[in-house]
Amino acid sequence: MNDNQLLVGLLSISDRASHGVYEDLGIPALEEWFGRALSSPWRTVTRLIADDQASIERTLIELVDELGCNLVLTTGGTGPAPRDVTPEATLAIADRLMPGFGEEMRRISLNFVPTAILSRQVGVIRGKALILNLPGQPKSIRETLEGVRDADGSLRVNGIFAAVPYCLDLLGGPYVETVEQVVDAFRPKSARRPAASA
Repeated sequence: MNDNQLLVGLLSISDRASHGVYEDLGIPALEEWFGRALSSPWRTVTRLIADDQASIERTLIELVDELGCNLVLTTGGTGPAPRDVTPEATLAIADRLMPGFGEEMRRISLNFVPTAILSRQVGVIRGKALILNLPGQPKSIRETLEGVRDADGSLRVNGIFAAVPYCLDLLGGPYVETVEQVVDAFRPKSARRPAASA
């Protein structure tokens, strides 16, 4: 594997989509977003599974420990319904918590819907990987990652992905560069690399 390539695990968690009742929209939305947002090399490993805590835990462990994903993004299963167990599964396999991600995801979503306060999304670290629970809907995924913009296009609230590349740096992962017009990754000056010459 290319050490400079970001390996992203995309895990969609849905009883109905995993059984073919309807098409999963989370993974295609995420792959499309990465295609617009990243300017450095990346590839994905995808999984679609049912809302089952043991299956979610096993899949997260596989993506991080066996396949070596630097970043894992889940979609679905973060509400208060009895079958929504993604946060429990994520916390069960975590080494360390990253509470700022969950707090910020809810803050972003509250700009759009009051029910965002019902979300139980978490961010954690396992080994050298960052795992984040995202919403299930493509529009909410994009808003969470990119942030909130005013009518003139200016950024009002940063999306969570602005902090992800530097977090991956600190975990010893690949140096991830973004397309500023989509999401402007923040790094302290001391952590920035010179732009690659053409």
